[in-house]
Formats: sequence, structure tokens, C-alpha cells
Amino acid sequence: MKKTSLWNPLLLLLTAAIWGTAFVAQSVGMDYLEPFTFNFVRSIIGGIVLLPCIAFLDKQKSRESVSSTQKKSELPDGEEWSKCGEPAGDLNKERRTLVLGGVCCGAALFVASSLQQIGIQYTTVGKAGFITAMYIILVPVFGIFRKKKVGAKIWLCVLLAVAGLYLLCITEGITVGSGDLLVLLCAAAFAVHILIIDHFSPLTDGVRLSCIQFFVCGLLSGVGMLLFEAPSIGAVLQAWLPIGYAGVLSCGVAYTLQIVAQKGMDPTVASLILSMESVFSVLSGWLLLGQSLAPRELSGCVLMFAAIILAQLPEKRKRKQESR
Repeated sequence: MKKTSLWNPLLLLLTAAIWGTAFVAQSVGMDYLEPFTFNFVRSIIGGIVLLPCIAFLDKQKSRESVSSTQKKSELPDGEEWSKCGEPAGDLNKERRTLVLGGVCCGAALFVASSLQQIGIQYTTVGKAGFITAMYIILVPVFGIFRKKKVGAKIWLCVLLAVAGLYLLCITEGITVGSGDLLVLLCAAAFAVHILIIDHFSPLTDGVRLSCIQFFVCGLLSGVGMLLFEAPSIGAVLQAWLPIGYAGVLSCGVAYTLQIVAQKGMDPTVASLILSMESVFSVLSGWLLLGQSLAPRELSGCVLMFAAIILAQLPEKRKRKQESR
């Protein structure tokens, strides 16, 4: 069982809140820009925002390493040490892991965000939100292939969350169109993204991993932009506010929080918390845009919150072990 602190679910909940409120910016940005162009600009902004954060953290680490290496009078025979006080071989292995993880995360994020941006143009916002959040089912299903066991309580939480999402997002009859299929593929890509993070986040630096994934996603989006769209600097400048919000907060802050907070967490529980973005998108529409909440939507919010709280409660067997 993975050990996590209270901060992990709280940071993931903050991530979901940022994504939920950023949905408005994402929709407004599409009024000015095409999908690949929007994703290219916001991903590059997200990567750039993290560069000073990495520089600051490096300074902190170098100060700590200097104080620790000063205590060493001599190096071990035949051992080459890096500036950080780690063997050079271990450092090279960590760098390879970081680059591989960043490329894998960035590729998955590119596929997911592109499918979402394109698919949302051909379906309703409610259906798009519901189908996208289906990664809460796909994460444990995909996790079976990685031999990750999911308990009965978590499956119950997943079912509660799906029921809540249905009440929250679906206000009309269910029909399946091309946009719905694209968003369903987007949900599968987000599930893969969560599992990739679950694999790489314990192995490397989370902020660096996030930074690389944004530049990879931005590069791939830039290729799609040049091949299929006609980007305009004027349109980018017109959409500076939604792009800035999506780039700085949704990308630079939220995705980094996801990587940092998901370290050590069960990926299925993490996906449950992240699916709360649908609830926050509805609440932000109520608070910021004056959109009313129907009793059906409120019931959906209650079920979602109940699922998240139930998923965080320790099991009886675990409580007994901790009490010993």
C-alpha cells in the first residue's frame, strides 16, 4: 500500500479546481484560435513558467549539497562524484529516466488535449465533461494490465462518481456522435497519462518532468498547427487572457501539482479526485457567470464529493494495523 500524506489529495483537489475554472478560458480561447494553435501556445507558456522555478530549486539543492560535501574529506577510490554529491553513473541514469518520462508524459498529454480540443467542437459541453471524466473507470481497467489491484471500496467510489458525473453533466438524451467518440479517446489518453505519471513520478524530479512534458506537447502541437492550421499572431494576441490563464495556471501550475501530488498515490484514487474538475467547472459557472444549479446538478455534486471522501477513508484492516 502506498503511503501518502493529507497534502497529496488536497493538492490534487486544488489541481481539479484549477482545471475546472480553466474550462471557461479554454472555451473562450477557441473563439480566437484553432485547437493545435491553442495547445501549442499554452503548452510553451507552461514550460517557460517552470524554468525559473527549476532554477530556484536548483539553487536550494546546490546550497544543501555544498554543506554536505564539505563534510567529506576525500572521495572514495575509483568513484567519480558529481557536483550534487551523487555518483556520475546514477546521475546519468536519472537524467535518462527524466527525459524518457517527460517525452512519454508529453506525448500522452498531446494526444489527450488535442482530441479534447477537437472533439469539444462537435458535442455539447456537458457530454464532453462527462465523457472526459470516464478516465476514472479506464484508469483501474488499464491498471489491471500493470498488475495493480483495485479493492471493492474503490470500485464502489468509481460507480458513485460516474453516477454523480451523469447527473451533473448529462441533461439531455444520450446520443453518440463523432465528437463524443473523439472525447472518449481523449479520456483513454488521459488515463494513460495518469498511469505514466504514476510510474515516473517516484523516479525523478516532478517539476523537471512537468517542464519537459510541456515542451514535448508544445512541439507536437506546433507540428499539427503548421500542417493543419493557419496560425495568426493577431489572433494569439486577441486571446492573450484565456491563453495566459490556461498556460500559466492550467499547465504550469496544475499539471505540475498533479505530478508532485500523485507521487505515492493510488492512480485510481488520484483519478477520482481529479475528476472533480467537472464539479468545479459547474460551480465556477454558478459563481462567475451566474449560471443556476438545478437540483439534479446539485445531487451529482453531492455524489461526487461522497465518492472522494469515501475513497480517502482508511480501510478497517489498515486501521487495525496502524493501531498496533
